[in-house]
Amino acid sequence: MSPSTWYHAETPAGPAYPTLTGQIETDVCVVGGGIAGCSTALHLAERGYRVVLLEADRIGSGASGRSGAQAITGVACGQDKLESLIGLDASKQIWDCTVEALSLQRELIARYSIDCDYTPGQMQVAIKLRQAAALENEVVRLQQVYGYHSMRMMDRVELRECIASSRYLAATYDPSAGHLQPLQYTRGLARAATSRGVNIFEHTRALTHRRHDGRLVIRTAAGEVVARHLALCGNAALGNYSRELSRKIMGVATYIIATESLGEARACELIRNNAAVTDTNFVLDYFRRSADHRLLFGGRVSYSGLDPLGTTRATRARMLQVFPQLADARIEHAWGGYVDITMNRAPHFGRLEPDVYFVQGFSGHGIALTGIAGKLLAEAIGGTSERFDIFSRIPHHDFPGGDALRRPLLVLAMLWYRLRDWL
Repeated sequence: MSPSTWYHAETPAGPAYPTLTGQIETDVCVVGGGIAGCSTALHLAERGYRVVLLEADRIGSGASGRSGAQAITGVACGQDKLESLIGLDASKQIWDCTVEALSLQRELIARYSIDCDYTPGQMQVAIKLRQAAALENEVVRLQQVYGYHSMRMMDRVELRECIASSRYLAATYDPSAGHLQPLQYTRGLARAATSRGVNIFEHTRALTHRRHDGRLVIRTAAGEVVARHLALCGNAALGNYSRELSRKIMGVATYIIATESLGEARACELIRNNAAVTDTNFVLDYFRRSADHRLLFGGRVSYSGLDPLGTTRATRARMLQVFPQLADARIEHAWGGYVDITMNRAPHFGRLEPDVYFVQGFSGHGIALTGIAGKLLAEAIGGTSERFDIFSRIPHHDFPGGDALRRPLLVLAMLWYRLRDWL
């Protein structure tokens, strides 16, 4: 994937952190310079821990700095699925964590003065009658069972007043959710972490770890970190650092385009309440306005992991199904990235060893959930692991087929869900 995104184009270059050479000692080594890793490092440093963060590329170069950047409640598998996996009580506790994730994000932005164009409001939109009914049932259940009253239904009249498209029948609206510029947010978390004393090293891939005299020794190409604890927050970018972890996630390619700046009046006409928008298809479309009056539109996915020919053209065609009035709008940026999914679409937290922790498998819900994951991981290292351990109770299975067949099998399985979207 090309590193160039609209986020990179419009964001001044962040500070360059050094590459690790030689040996450094610390309390905790965090691997991964996305939101999860930066949040973990920051929350540990706030607790007084010495922290070293290793990033194989640049801060925010992976999914955290490339995504559609919609901060929403819940987990990707949905609460019904989660209840079937761990029961209602534990599902309620996880839901509450995802709600806290939204307030934590706003709190960190305010506390550390992170300039990331945060904008409140998110909508889920229904294309078909069955989807509209499902949204209404979800709102009622969240209110009655989970005590969540922020989300509400919008009728078709209100929906048409907010979105200049005839494609949708109904929608939910949640003012507690929102959207932001993810690269600026991720870099802001990294700056906040360094202000608390975290040592960040870029272009420093963690290769392996071993034990020596009761400590963990994390090896890189040109150095090593000696630590009491290790936190693996690299998700799909960890590669084969741990076969146990890599077998339980799959990198799914997704694509986003950005139009030219449309001007304030025209952009506002498209989404009048400036909410982020996601439809309810399995292979979904998601879109929002940018601070400089572009439309950012995503929706193409590649379960094969390959960038199909004509991605920009195909994503533009999906955009025009929603907003045909943009037929004359030039596409100025197009990029892709990888979402790490699990078999059940639930997040995967846990321990490889008593002092080696991991968080991964956010399955497209990472913008807010990765932030709270870092806080929970810091709590666990600090000796209060109850909330982290609730997530670790979620059962996970390897993707079937081994290295050779697991991706082709995933492609076949996803064809069924695409057919459901069309029905």
